[in-house]
Amino acid sequence: MKNLLNLIPFLLLPLACERAQFPPDASRSVELSGLSHEMIVLGEKLDDPYSLSNMELAVRSLYPDKAARLDLRATDIYVRFLPADEAQFERLEALGLDLVDHPLDHRIVREGDYYHDPEIPDGRITWQYAVVPAGFTFPTGIRMEILDECYISENDATTRASGIDWAAVEREAFRLTGHADLLAPVTRGEGTSFCPAGQITLRDEETYGETLTGLSGVKVCVNSFVKYATAFTDDEGYYEIPKSFAGDVRYRLVFRNRRGFAIGVNLLLVPASVSTLGKHSAEGIDCTIDRDTDWKLFTRCAVNNIAAEYIDRCEAEGDVSVPPSDLRIWIFRNLGSSSTPMLQQGVLVDSGKLGEFLGEYSDLVKMFLPDITLGLKHCHNYAEIYAETVHELSHASHFVRAGKDFWGRFIRFVLKSYVTSLGITYGTGLESDAGYCEVGEMWGYFFGNLLFREKYGRGTPAEGLSLWFYPQILMYLEERGVGASKIFEVLGPEVTGRDEFQEALTHRYPEHYSVISQAFDTYRY
Repeated sequence: MKNLLNLIPFLLLPLACERAQFPPDASRSVELSGLSHEMIVLGEKLDDPYSLSNMELAVRSLYPDKAARLDLRATDIYVRFLPADEAQFERLEALGLDLVDHPLDHRIVREGDYYHDPEIPDGRITWQYAVVPAGFTFPTGIRMEILDECYISENDATTRASGIDWAAVEREAFRLTGHADLLAPVTRGEGTSFCPAGQITLRDEETYGETLTGLSGVKVCVNSFVKYATAFTDDEGYYEIPKSFAGDVRYRLVFRNRRGFAIGVNLLLVPASVSTLGKHSAEGIDCTIDRDTDWKLFTRCAVNNIAAEYIDRCEAEGDVSVPPSDLRIWIFRNLGSSSTPMLQQGVLVDSGKLGEFLGEYSDLVKMFLPDITLGLKHCHNYAEIYAETVHELSHASHFVRAGKDFWGRFIRFVLKSYVTSLGITYGTGLESDAGYCEVGEMWGYFFGNLLFREKYGRGTPAEGLSLWFYPQILMYLEERGVGASKIFEVLGPEVTGRDEFQEALTHRYPEHYSVISQAFDTYRY
């Protein structure tokens, strides 16, 4: 029963937003230019309109007679946590908390994508701020501080029948705390407020031309002081925030997809990157992102959509395993090589060699372990990002079939080859354990090329054809009836080299014996 009572305010949230408030011809289109991806610069601490004491003052100001009979109690607690490590960070996230790495009640002098408290040493997780329901049971063993008690009317079901215009009270609280300049102009009555809604789209000029595709499954976060709300975009990029706001709000994209995967990294220790879109109208924003908008934001959005499309395809077709649901993808724009170490999934590799592979980013692996690292230094458009991303996602699917032991030997070989051969990632094929690389990369290049061809046309060039492990073998098979699903089915942990691969295919598909033999005999090193 207690849990049910706690849920009541959230069940009532949709009632707080009247979509009919939006004029049918309202233009919410914004141009995203001059975005900052540096560290946020904070100014002075501000008087929060949503503190319990300020909301009580606002009620007394507008409704002096009713205020005496109204017993306002805190609906939310503004708090900050200091996780000691990834395990503590994940404990907080498992509680359903929306964590923000900067205080919500300070003036922002310069926007940015991240913040690190100057009192916290580099390489450590910074303070994480959150707004939790009153009565929240705080986890033990994690350092925390309660900063304020707050009152957010949407979270208080007991005052629904009070006869009070809570939007007007909210605006009054802004005036009383000296923030009237932040309020939206009143155009339809004193109580005007909005639930932010809109559409975020992405342009792949190599495929869609002027046709847009929605930014799929990304978390849109908005806040005005400690009033904080989120919503995921649907597959067409539409979002609708379940809380109303009286003034302009800050918009941020958090690249933790509703499918479960997360995209980093901001050169700081958080599992999912954040892109700040700036302060805009509470009515919502519509925007289109392409490679000319902002390259860092574009790459995050592109990788998000490519990963979402890949996962949806695997689920729909059922021919290739879906990657692990909690996949962690890191983007590095100054690296020219990518990898799929699957560290968060429990694969053990030499952290020293991985550090050499990641170069200046090596310290980041000590806290939040990546599954995929994408080096996009040589990518200049969506198509090139697509090719790089689906190749690594193909490896992530193979990992599900092959298992941790296979993967550890595969990745250790690749990293050792890269470090000892001056960047020749795949060695020569004559080294110990080269067979693991042979099978893994043969599949990765084959399936990546296949998906690229399906998306961009049969005339598109294929990658990896000059490499010693010959993905042409699998391309030959696919063209002659031994398709991707049949090939993937035999990629178990026992297939550790070319001969084992051929034997497994022949044993599983004896009716294709001649084609399989021809494919492997045609391409030999």
